[in-house]
Amino acid sequence: MSRPLVYSFALLCLVITGCGNKSPKLVSVTGKAVHKNEPLIAGSIWFHPDASNEVIGEPSSCVLQMDGSFKMRTYPYGDGVPPGKYKITFSPELAGRIKLPKCGVPAETPLELVVPDEGLTDIIVDAKK
Repeated sequence: MSRPLVYSFALLCLVITGCGNKSPKLVSVTGKAVHKNEPLIAGSIWFHPDASNEVIGEPSSCVLQMDGSFKMRTYPYGDGVPPGKYKITFSPELAGRIKLPKCGVPAETPLELVVPDEGLTDIIVDAKK
């Protein structure tokens, strides 16, 4: 094999594998967002990783469904979130509509959650705080 061909092959392998970047461990987190016993809709929910989390990066998010349900996703890795501690926010428009603007700002939201290694199923995130 010629040297340029070997270098091209090596470069292609790096591009395909993402230069060795490993995806973080993701665990399933599903649930429902409510306020005053009503589902929150027409917005999104965000999990902002705490500085103590092993994996710090972009927040995980999900569009809320018509019944307030959600299944968290971490871009670009897929469904789920890395285990750890999170601050929970809603999209600023949704937080304003329910008259809880602090719930739209990561540094001000009172909503917190710890995601264990097993993940969480059917949790209720109540914006009443």
